[in-house]
Amino acid sequence: MKIFVLNAGSSSLKYQLIDPLTKDILAVGICERIGIDGSFLSHKTRDKQIKIEQAFPTHKDAIDLVLKSLTSGEAKVIDSVNEIDAIGHRVVHGGEYFDKSVLVNDKVIEQIEELLPLAPLHNPANLMGIKVVQELMPGKPNVAVFDTAFHQTMPPKTFLYATPYEDYEDFKLRKYGFHGTSHYYVSNEAIKMLGNKKESKVIVCHLGNGSSICAVKNGKSIDTSMGLTPLEGLVMGTRSGDIDPAAIEYLMQKKGFDIGEAINYLNKKSGLLGVSGVSSDLREILEASDAGNKRAKDAIDLVSTRLKKYICAYAGVLGGVDAICFTAGIGENANIIREKTCEELEFLGVEFCKNKNDKRSSEAREISSSKSKTKVFVIPTNEEFVIAHDTYNLIK
Repeated sequence: MKIFVLNAGSSSLKYQLIDPLTKDILAVGICERIGIDGSFLSHKTRDKQIKIEQAFPTHKDAIDLVLKSLTSGEAKVIDSVNEIDAIGHRVVHGGEYFDKSVLVNDKVIEQIEELLPLAPLHNPANLMGIKVVQELMPGKPNVAVFDTAFHQTMPPKTFLYATPYEDYEDFKLRKYGFHGTSHYYVSNEAIKMLGNKKESKVIVCHLGNGSSICAVKNGKSIDTSMGLTPLEGLVMGTRSGDIDPAAIEYLMQKKGFDIGEAINYLNKKSGLLGVSGVSSDLREILEASDAGNKRAKDAIDLVSTRLKKYICAYAGVLGGVDAICFTAGIGENANIIREKTCEELEFLGVEFCKNKNDKRSSEAREISSSKSKTKVFVIPTNEEFVIAHDTYNLIK
């Protein structure tokens, strides 16, 4: 069984070819700078890694090159695209239409198109990926896997905004949440590490350039930090996260922004980048902090403090917590963020172990003391496997 997993962005295209039964990754790669000068493909197999510098003006050109790289040349892994059983697509926003992954048909495409205003930076590219694959690989089943689907179990008391109720009824103004495939995967792995505990309370911290936290009760999302869009919640690489709405009007007056410029400012020029003045990359900020840069130190403290506040809030929403999980690029690799976040959480039953935390590993592991009432785990996420697995389950 071979599933082609596709994550189409506005100017990039990530992909994997996976066997969902064995978790074997046959190939992984990314097309960068689609429609921009200097475009290239990075393609990696078990024993080969190649880079092809080639212009691909459109997503169709990029996907066509990926398929050729999978089936020919020095890094081929299959003889023909006929060996691909199905294609699984990451789609960022499923609104209230989709609470699970679905086989793509005309109705699904129509509904994704209706949701374009809710994710104008992501859904158009995701939809383009679906349509291009349908053209290049006619007859192959396509499956849409939604970032928002896992959070459709949230109750009204956590997904509603406190604006007039007709705003929800008329415009679907509400919290949707994102990173659902990651929160689903990591929370399920945590439940296994808890000995398949029947009733579980798990907090998942997905920390990367985009970050979110999720409260998971008995395997279901009951609250998450991202909202109508990915801007709400934690401090991220370039996103501000939570901010007083009146601060936006204040910025508009002081800087002469219109609303689009203000939202762009909060999405792309704020967060770690804005506070540190160094970079949106935490690794560079940590280096600057070690060298005595006060703004870099402030950025690190701000990230971990905001995360700690959410963990404490979600422990209250859950009525306790069995495990706190760290995942994604920062969550899996930045030991200082994990340490600062877990400081002074003893009242939640956390006994943190610095020695375990400082040991680097690519494996899922516990970084709390063996005596800790509340476990702290580092669990590498695997969103591509979730997409491949859902695709397999829908086509089998």
